[in-house]
This record gives sequence, structure tokens and C-alpha cells, in this order.
Amino acid sequence: MSKRHLARSVIMQSLYQWDFKDKPTAAIPAIIEQVMLEFGAGIEDTKDYIVKTISGILDNVEKIDDIIKQYAPNWPISEMSIVDRNILRLGVFELKLNDHIPPKVAINEAIELAKSYGGPSSGKFINGILGGMYNDMPHSDVSLAEPTKE
Repeated sequence: MSKRHLARSVIMQSLYQWDFKDKPTAAIPAIIEQVMLEFGAGIEDTKDYIVKTISGILDNVEKIDDIIKQYAPNWPISEMSIVDRNILRLGVFELKLNDHIPPKVAINEAIELAKSYGGPSSGKFINGILGGMYNDMPHSDVSLAEPTKE
């Protein structure tokens, strides 16, 4: 498993705790430290990426949630599982707001997180939403109906 994949797992787990605890933004540094201690052995060199990504998501959470609402109109954000909601936030951030992550990588990583941490249909749910976003992006030349094998 790559360090970046493990870092995304730490990001998702940190966002999960933040969301579960009623979004205490001031507690984010402590949450990241705790998750890094528990799950981040060997990926300490990715901490800057983790902190910047979480900061970027939290700085843009309303915009990100609006994008999710647009692509999941039948699933209110508050009714999504906390895991799926925060995997989507990470996926949308990497897909739409981070120019350093190739779109297909952002989608595949989000799907893999959903398969590992979400429910039985989380991978397909995440794939459907992020795949729809990708297909609507300018210069999309390949459909992502099946970006990974399930």
C-alpha cells in the first residue's frame, strides 16, 4: 500500500472524527496528531500533505458540499454515512480543487477508501458521484463508468 493511500486513510479518519464530534475545527490539529499516532506509522513524511489537504477541505467544505449536493440530489449530505460523506469531501477536493492530483487517481483512491471503510455499496456510490463529476469536467475524454474492478 502506498504512502499516499495511507495518508488519504488518515485524512478520511481525521475528517470522520471532526464530523462525528460536531465539526470542532479548533480540534483538528489534535485529531490529526491522534490519528497519525494510531495509524500513521511509517508515513510521517506525508504529514504536510495530510495537513494541507484537510485544511483545504475544511476551508472549502461548503463549496465541496454544494458540489456533492449537485451530483447526489436524492441523498442529503446529512443522511449520508459519515464515512461516505467524508470520502466524498476528500474525493471532490482532489478532483476539483487540487491541481496536483490526476482526476482518475482521485477517483480510484476514493473508491478504494470506500471499499475499505464504507458499507457494501459505498464503492459504487462514490464511483457514481465522482464519475459523474469527472464526466462533466472540461476535456474529459474517457468515461469512468468502471474505473476500478469491484
